[in-house]
Amino acid sequence: MSTEISVDEIDGDDDQEQISEYDIVSSPNDFNTLTINSFIEQGAIQTPGFQRNYVWDIKRASKLIESLILGLPVPQVFLYEENRNRFLVIDGQQRLLTVHFFMKGRFPRREKRSELRKALNSGGGLTPELLADDAFFTPFKLQLPKLPNGSANRFSRLSYETLDDYQNQFNLRTIRNVIVKQVNPKDGDSSIFEMFNRLNTGGVNLNTQEIRASLYHSDFFENLFTLNEHQAWRKILHTENPDFRMRDIEIILRALALNHGTDSYSGSMTSFINSFCKEAQGFAASQVAQVSDDWSWFLNLVSSWDELTFWPGRTKFSALLFESVYCSAQQLRSEGRDVTRLDPAKIAAFGRSEEFSAFSQEGSTKTSNVRGRLAATSTFMRSLAEEVSR
Repeated sequence: MSTEISVDEIDGDDDQEQISEYDIVSSPNDFNTLTINSFIEQGAIQTPGFQRNYVWDIKRASKLIESLILGLPVPQVFLYEENRNRFLVIDGQQRLLTVHFFMKGRFPRREKRSELRKALNSGGGLTPELLADDAFFTPFKLQLPKLPNGSANRFSRLSYETLDDYQNQFNLRTIRNVIVKQVNPKDGDSSIFEMFNRLNTGGVNLNTQEIRASLYHSDFFENLFTLNEHQAWRKILHTENPDFRMRDIEIILRALALNHGTDSYSGSMTSFINSFCKEAQGFAASQVAQVSDDWSWFLNLVSSWDELTFWPGRTKFSALLFESVYCSAQQLRSEGRDVTRLDPAKIAAFGRSEEFSAFSQEGSTKTSNVRGRLAATSTFMRSLAEEVSR
């Protein structure tokens, strides 16, 4: 059974506050490959990106390098200026890392890319010891197809060190980048979020979660990828592999944000989650660990439940039911209630009930519906807990 996540349930917003005007600083630059490599080495360019890891294979990477050597134009890169001399990659992670890996002469093994991403974002870059480790890398030698006449491409099998006369030519090639920063309003970076929500990248509009991954990069956000790989969570969603558009991570994030508290909720789920992510950038290691503990506790609780508990209509996963049950279970746990014997069949039936549906149809992100849904689920879950305690 494949996972079908309702976009209305995840992304729908109602009554969003609209800002009448932004003041944006946008600065185009042409960084040559030497500068790009240096910036990544020094940690000036952080690469959270929209894909969790570097995803290109060596053939695609080789075509980019060939284009740069030949002087052919490549797509521009978008960077967000988080602080002075610190930039987050909004779009272009694959291109920037390809240049960096090629100049280092090493191509990352697919199974090690998650670990390498952490090293790149640590600020210390890839150490010589790590680059020399064949468990993490293979030599980066260009793999290019033969020419139409059947002869070999002159650059095929060359590395950065063996480019000879072409090395300086490659070093001076530039990639256009656009650095953006919000000046006003001064209360955040909502303009950047809106701007890139409208950006068409490779024919695919970036979704809200993909943009968050870059704008709100933090230890907390990195940990979401680990939470998303929990075996019980993958079982609930009926799919082994994470969603490449990160919709599954957004479900996790919604549940965590709502459990954190809804006092600031004002009708926009997008703004609410963004504010939570911004706050979470300052979470201490102990707070990040507590989030992981809460998540694991809940998944262990529901791991024995029927696999369709959160699929009340039996054909579609209900993010709304999941997040509501998650928040209620965490509340009961904090009160010391016994929730280990809750009847999942009754929870699934509640998800189909008129009581729950009244808060879950059109306008599901309205303040009254969000709070009403959580309150109704809390009351229902509390009654279940009381039943089993008698």
